[in-house]
Amino acid sequence: MISLNKRLQTVSKYIQPGVLADIGSDHAYLPIYAVQHHLCNNAIAGEVIEGPFKAAKQNVHAHHLTQQIDVRLGDGLAVIYDNDVIDSISICGMGGPLIAKILTEGQAKLSKQTRLILQSNIQTETLRKTLVNLNFTIIAEEILIEKGHIYEIVVAKYSDEKPQYTKYELKFGPILLRNKNDIFFSKWHHELTALKHIKKQLNPTTHQERLQEVSLEIDLIEEVLANEN
Repeated sequence: MISLNKRLQTVSKYIQPGVLADIGSDHAYLPIYAVQHHLCNNAIAGEVIEGPFKAAKQNVHAHHLTQQIDVRLGDGLAVIYDNDVIDSISICGMGGPLIAKILTEGQAKLSKQTRLILQSNIQTETLRKTLVNLNFTIIAEEILIEKGHIYEIVVAKYSDEKPQYTKYELKFGPILLRNKNDIFFSKWHHELTALKHIKKQLNPTTHQERLQEVSLEIDLIEEVLANEN
């Protein structure tokens, strides 16, 4: 049986029964774990580069799961074929903008029954805005720390009506904002410190627009952190 790190174990909690498509599959660890633990019946492991694609195929073969896990070479959601019925799509270990790009470019492959399980390393706000544009509503969020890195997990499902979120919910996460924990505060204190450092480096004359953007972002974070206690 394969074991997963804390980050992917948390992602695995949200996999629905049926078929999982894991995009950017990193040795197919998540699909192998999901099938072995009966979280799903079958899986697709998608890789865009030949080397990781071959490594994933070898790993699936080594675990005797070639009948249940199909390793496919392709860009983003292109590894999902028109006749596939997908219950869960996982995209992990990437920046929010890249995950957003994959979803936008592959939106024709997103069906109403597909759950999205997305783990971004940075800039999750961009991802949340894209989910709104694609009519996906956020049903779960988690924030966790592993080996000194903070990760956010966003789980979403299709909605007939376009979801409505405030600027606070898009930036901080609608569910994370309601359930603030120590990791949440740690992340945003760190972001605040970084933004204040950037602000000091900006020339008010030549970087006026960027300075205004950073100042507004600082105000937003300080407003949320003011309720820490």
